Amino acid sequence: MIKPDLEFVYEATGDLEPPVAIGPTYDGTRRIIPILGGGRVEGPRIKGRLVGNAADWQLTRSDGVTVADAIYALETDDGVVIQIRNRGLRHGPPEVMARLAAGEEVDPSAYYFRTVPEFIAPEGPYDWMNRSIFICSGARYPLGIKLWVWRVL
Repeated sequence: MIKPDLEFVYEATGDLEPPVAIGPTYDGTRRIIPILGGGRVEGPRIKGRLVGNAADWQLTRSDGVTVADAIYALETDDGVVIQIRNRGLRHGPPEVMARLAAGEEVDPSAYYFRTVPEFIAPEGPYDWMNRSIFICSGARYPLGIKLWVWRVL
């Protein structure tokens, strides 16, 4: 058996607008979380900022699990634009999730928030991002988010 190791890639912080409700649908409750630009990306191999005019299209299933599907981009400090699609799950005890929904700040260790970001980088210094699998843990704040991304080795 080969157990993969992880390499820390970056921490990202981003600002969010209030959710836009779509409402109940056949597969759960849907909403859109607009992602604003300007959030920072800081890591040992990459630094930059999040590009705005993006969104996380969320579905909350009947079992209380929120399915995230965010598409956005980052622009590195050396001017390279990289597309990101970040899909994953967020859930926790009902009282914790109610506090998050009410806009309270909740310790991220109190709930599960994991995603799998996929990167599309142009040829050049960030091409290594096209050839690896990544995992992410996150923290949700009233109008913000923090993500920690690792490369699976």
